Amino acid sequence: MTYEFDAIVIGSGITGGMAAKELTQRGMKVLVLERGRPLEHQKGYKTEFVTPWDAPNRGTLDRDEMARDYPIQSRQPFGQFKWDNKHYWVKDSEQPYVQAKPYAWLRANVLGGRSLLWGRQVYRWSDLDFEANRRDGHGNDWPIRYADLAPWYSRIEKYIGASGENLGLAHFPDMELLPPMEMTAAEKHLRARIQARWPERYVTIGRTVNLTKEHNGRGPCNYRNICQRGCSFGAYFSSLSATLPDAQKTGLLTVKTDAVVHRIVTDPKTGRARGVEVIDAMTKKRTTYTSRIVFLNAGAEASVQILLQSADARHPNGLGNQGDVLGRYICDHDAASVFGVLPGLTDRYYYGRRANGIYIPRFRNLRGVREEGVEFDRGYVLQGGSARLGWADMAGDGDDFGADFKKRLATPGPWMVYLAGVFESLPRRENRITLDPQARDRYGLPQLRFDVARGDNENRIAEDIVREGTAMLQAAGVQDVQKMRIGSLPGLMIHVQGGARMGNDPSQSVLNAHNQVHGVPNVFVTDGAMMASGGSVNPSLTFMALTARAVEFAVDQIKAGAL
Repeated sequence: MTYEFDAIVIGSGITGGMAAKELTQRGMKVLVLERGRPLEHQKGYKTEFVTPWDAPNRGTLDRDEMARDYPIQSRQPFGQFKWDNKHYWVKDSEQPYVQAKPYAWLRANVLGGRSLLWGRQVYRWSDLDFEANRRDGHGNDWPIRYADLAPWYSRIEKYIGASGENLGLAHFPDMELLPPMEMTAAEKHLRARIQARWPERYVTIGRTVNLTKEHNGRGPCNYRNICQRGCSFGAYFSSLSATLPDAQKTGLLTVKTDAVVHRIVTDPKTGRARGVEVIDAMTKKRTTYTSRIVFLNAGAEASVQILLQSADARHPNGLGNQGDVLGRYICDHDAASVFGVLPGLTDRYYYGRRANGIYIPRFRNLRGVREEGVEFDRGYVLQGGSARLGWADMAGDGDDFGADFKKRLATPGPWMVYLAGVFESLPRRENRITLDPQARDRYGLPQLRFDVARGDNENRIAEDIVREGTAMLQAAGVQDVQKMRIGSLPGLMIHVQGGARMGNDPSQSVLNAHNQVHGVPNVFVTDGAMMASGGSVNPSLTFMALTARAVEFAVDQIKAGAL
């Protein structure tokens, strides 16, 4: 048949944008379908330069509005949801879902997706991550290893412009990095004290996609730390600042926003995908666009939903769902933190607002199995930072007034230091997403039903983070150390992975080693849904590397006449 496009990409976030760029630069005519509203780089960032004193209600969120429209999005633990970016997030009141168990489905509602809102931390997986399922028996063995992805990591890193420091550790692979950002005096003090007592625990600056110098036409970071408003300088990597503009330069890209994907349409004779059926969010009109291949990049939860909705005669339980695996083994990240006040260093400050922190690579179970004295499987990393407490923390102290009061408010307070341990939840069959048999959304589509919970292993890791994190801070002289469990609610860390995992056995996986859906070889899934486990480190770099790898394979297959 004649196709309108060579490829359709569903989703415009981190992986959708990367798929569009890689496909168009290889000569493919591409349609990107985005559920959210249109947004233009630079011109669309309406709050980017609004000063604090001009912010509505001085930046305080309306509690009634939050309760009505954003009860889930506003729960984000690291302050990602603010007055200046809430217009990028979905309204929970308009996009409901069913919680068999409590779950936070955090979603953007604009072109570019969560690439506008992410934390920008990028790290390579190692074979410690890729071999974890096989070594400890949790989940399905990965069909690839680090060597399969290493050249793709390099390709992506050279493009996106990550900064940071290489340490030469096998379980924390070196990367193609721009010059690192500088640590604060408190962080350097913390590093010296920790590594003096625990030489195997390395404290380094975070590896971030906030540029430390001009790169690929994008300007360097201005140290404003308002990245999630949108950055006109392009100093942080997003689909709007990089991949979609580069795809548009080829003349081969078409973008349709307000496009709610219902299903991937298959040919009953061949079993292969022939297009995508879309509902216009404004008019409710249905349209089917045709293509040779489909890349599914809607985000782990949404991609699973689309695969389930795409059931046909050959795949009655959802595309690729030959062994009742689709929607199962959801394994997002969890987190716990410790923090306190570091005395001294009051004559030291720092430049600007650095949109980055410090990082301690994994130091538990480095042989891939439980070490002696460790009560859990897998491991964790620590991300942290420091800042001088300011006038807001001291305004209620003291009984002075007048000139002395003003002077005290203008004097920086003590140093606050924190460490947050980020760790994976184990892939468990019972942690799953399904289509609810009764609840429907405003387009008449089934709502997603979430049945995902934490387990004992996650609780034991959290306990170890608090114990070891407290010991490290106290070794540095930090006082009044407090603890907090951050990610106990599944979904809250936004590093959701699994649901359509990769594998060699179609009865135990949804995708093969090249991200093709089993039984539907011209459909590729390269977002978080593809992951067979969650790993310890932030996953976005791995998502992008696997996307670029899958694109090359798909294009080669098209040119060979196989797709």
